[in-house]
Amino acid sequence: MTSARRTTTHRRVRAARKPVIAGLAATAALVGAWYATAGAATTAASGLTVGTTSVSLSAKFPYLSAGYNNTREWTRTATAVAPNGTLRVAWPASDGVHVTPLTSAGKRSGADTVVKGTKEVGGLVAHNNGFALLTRVADTNKWHDTAAALVRYTNGKQTFRTKLTGTSSHDTSPTLDGQLTWNGSKYGAYFVVHGAGGFADGHYGDKLSYVSAKGAKLSGGWGWGCSHNEGIALHAEKSGAFTSLCFDDWRSGLFVSTGIAAPDVAPVVQREQCWAGYCGGTFPSRTGDLVKSSTGRYATAFASRGAASAKKNPADSSGRGWTVTPKTSTHQVAVAFMKNRNSGPGKAIYLSSAKGTEHVNVHLAPYGKDRLLLSWESLKNAKCKDGTCTGTFTGTHLRLIDWNGKFQSADKVVSARITGDLAVSANGTLTWAYVPMTPSYASPLNGASPTSKTLRIARLTP
Repeated sequence: MTSARRTTTHRRVRAARKPVIAGLAATAALVGAWYATAGAATTAASGLTVGTTSVSLSAKFPYLSAGYNNTREWTRTATAVAPNGTLRVAWPASDGVHVTPLTSAGKRSGADTVVKGTKEVGGLVAHNNGFALLTRVADTNKWHDTAAALVRYTNGKQTFRTKLTGTSSHDTSPTLDGQLTWNGSKYGAYFVVHGAGGFADGHYGDKLSYVSAKGAKLSGGWGWGCSHNEGIALHAEKSGAFTSLCFDDWRSGLFVSTGIAAPDVAPVVQREQCWAGYCGGTFPSRTGDLVKSSTGRYATAFASRGAASAKKNPADSSGRGWTVTPKTSTHQVAVAFMKNRNSGPGKAIYLSSAKGTEHVNVHLAPYGKDRLLLSWESLKNAKCKDGTCTGTFTGTHLRLIDWNGKFQSADKVVSARITGDLAVSANGTLTWAYVPMTPSYASPLNGASPTSKTLRIARLTP
């Protein structure tokens, strides 16, 4: 973004999504408890049989977070696979982010590595001899915010801890909403930043940083991009810039990220009403899945209210602001395809149309050679205000689609939740970690998160 700024004093306000890691305690008396007893019926669908194993945790995992308007969200876990097939799972606790080692079959293979002094799982890369974690660490700055950091562990020992924000770059990161990817020689870290001095003082944008295998900052990326960023996706490329997407609340919609010029020239994927966080839940926990096909196309899935109209905002003197009127009050399941990493699609394809049903926590993953696994959670009798909804949870859904957005299987409702990043093994097996609780979206999260000392490791093989 250039030095021409919005005249409004609106900032990315996250009071409704305060960190809930420190000092959390289990509370069975939580109002509107997440762990509702009502289960969801399972419908028939060929295949899509999810197997699970149980992993005991060494600390309490606060598995809920408060999103915009205190909307209940799963606290993100990240599951990643190493080249040798072993797995790592990252999850936050009061003593730092824990990284749990697993066998290729999803069973614990050793003690956790506790990355002390860290908050939030912003992304995870698994290596044969360790892992790299995008997270937040303590910092000294005018806002008293944390700093973004990339931490690498090798054979159980920390080999580097590189801060990605700081005084020299006039930025902080009080919340990451991030993605971390690796192309075999360098990391790409994409995350939210808060301006602390300079042209962007007090505003929120995003930053894409490249880091070497030894922790050195590399050229490329950008220091300021989508503003404010309400959702991030990143895909590593063998060469050139990594492919990225962002939900931008100024231009109101989902865009191909292009760095500092993003508000002007970024290709449009889908217009959405995003102002003040209205589209903040379109990617789960503001992080999205970006899948690349063997032919170089890309796919992403998200929850969308569509656009009945979209036009420039005449009240914005910069000429960059947009006003979007949503088509529906509830979010529907949408998928969008890009022909390459520099172009937006013609329009999103909508795969649901139940206007009284809210669709949240939408995920997408490769499934075999030519299909995609689509997942979402549904809430019936939805009541919506300011872009967020409450309702009665009716299930976690799995369904296969092809690269044209057409359904390739029946809808299947499963008990295995998807609460973060999925790992894709060499044989196509999808693995992810979740807390075995049935959610309730009947009310906002107004208290501390309940906790769990158990994770379920889910596996789905094409």
